[in-house]
Amino acid sequence: MSTDAARSPEHDVHEARQRLGHEHSSRLIQLSAIEDGAAHAAEELIAAQTAAIRRVLTEIKAAEDRLTNRSYGTCQHCGTSIPVERLGILPYVRYCVDCQQRAS
Repeated sequence: MSTDAARSPEHDVHEARQRLGHEHSSRLIQLSAIEDGAAHAAEELIAAQTAAIRRVLTEIKAAEDRLTNRSYGTCQHCGTSIPVERLGILPYVRYCVDCQQRAS
């Protein structure tokens, strides 16, 4: 039996929550560093970086909501499962690779 088959759904949710928490903390640290260094950087760059980080924080919150309603890990466009490897890299991702590429 592979280790993936032996994992419980609760374990997967716990692991996903940990990845999302790490992403959230990382983005807050980035945001704080940007805001602290604001006096030394161009305002447009700071605004763009701040907006990008806030978008990711919004995506992380949405992923946490999907964990709660048990739709986490399912592509919001086609309904297929998002590979664990993709979720490991981007734990807040909404779409499978195919749907993400079509949208781009």
